[in-house]
Amino acid sequence: MAKESESPTSGDYFDHSASKDSGEKSPLQVPKPAAQRISLYLRYLEAQAAQGKSTISSKELGNALGLTAAQVRKDLGHFGQFGHPGVGYILTDLIPRIRKIIGTDRVWRVALVGMGNLGSALSRYKGFASRGFQITALFDQDPEVVGKEFAQGTVHSMDELEEIVQRENIELGILAVPIEAAQEVAERMSRAGIHGILNFAPKVLPELPAVRSVSVDLTIQLEQLALSISMDPPEGNKES
Repeated sequence: MAKESESPTSGDYFDHSASKDSGEKSPLQVPKPAAQRISLYLRYLEAQAAQGKSTISSKELGNALGLTAAQVRKDLGHFGQFGHPGVGYILTDLIPRIRKIIGTDRVWRVALVGMGNLGSALSRYKGFASRGFQITALFDQDPEVVGKEFAQGTVHSMDELEEIVQRENIELGILAVPIEAAQEVAERMSRAGIHGILNFAPKVLPELPAVRSVSVDLTIQLEQLALSISMDPPEGNKES
């Protein structure tokens, strides 16, 4: 397993500022791989709690996710001290603290922009609401789509974006528009006051003032999967 660099490099670390009374370190820089694994830890811990488990060791948690116990302790150690000697991690303590670190201990209001096939499918995904992300408003610039009804409400015109984002205190946006419109729409979302964009357009967005963005390109993910299998085929598929 590759060792993570301890010296901060731009783009490799997240700034994390915990509240002074939370018992977590503040401020500090957290390596991105560790920050990204926090969500995986939370999913597994919640599943274990749902099955009635009350404690878990770093070894158990690591084994479940293909990590060493030392890596688990190191990852969680970036955010504070969570373990109990001789006991391990107490789920009723660790789960809410990780939710607070991630920010899912509250509801995030989300604007979904682009109600084509992908946007319509995303609007029906129930996993967002179950994780604290509430799709509050829908937008499109196609006159034939504006006014349509979905479970989250009526599709609004892009002309109403700023007004509705501010009125509804929307902080996050999902961008599901064609590639040629992605940059312009992202800029409009930024000007409207959205602070974070989950971008499904196959285009890397430029840096925008006061906005964080994450791009999701499903084709790239499939290509990486195909590359992985091509370079190292599973045992059953290898030629004898």
